[in-house]
Amino acid sequence: MNKLQEQYKNDIAPALFKELGLKNVMQTPRIVKVVVNIGVGEALDNPKALEAAVNDLTIITGQKPVVIAAKKAISNFKLREGRQIGVKVTLRGEKMWAFLDRLINIALPRVRDFRGISADAFDGRGNYTLGLQEQLIFPEIQYDKIDKVRGMEVSIVTTAENDDHARQLLSKFGMPFRKGN
Repeated sequence: MNKLQEQYKNDIAPALFKELGLKNVMQTPRIVKVVVNIGVGEALDNPKALEAAVNDLTIITGQKPVVIAAKKAISNFKLREGRQIGVKVTLRGEKMWAFLDRLINIALPRVRDFRGISADAFDGRGNYTLGLQEQLIFPEIQYDKIDKVRGMEVSIVTTAENDDHARQLLSKFGMPFRKGN
């Protein structure tokens, strides 16, 4: 069992249950899945960019990503329906806990001029999305082996009823929210 998962089971879940004044233990907010997504718009001109993004995401998450195709055509972006323009990975279970542990404790503190992440990036239903500007903050990625610095989106899906409950859950995990947004 991962250190973060153990911490949730033994410390965070009981504390949240009391703090939120819930009637049933099953109402306690928990993390369901983490989705990591890289949009590769340059793949329209350079097919190798998609392979590089797949490789980076595989190294970071430990799971092979799914290639995403465009759902509709947008002429301004020279985009046709069905063209491959991104990659994503959905993490659950052990891999999810391992990724979250590395994200919170290793990757985010490595961001240059880091002052915390926004506490306002919740979607209204208790899910949090975080944008990262470069894949180099993960220690698995070697600077010499990448072709281009790419950003990614990390979405943390929870069972929380609202944003406040989800914010409490993530801050108990040690998510470094910025003070006084």
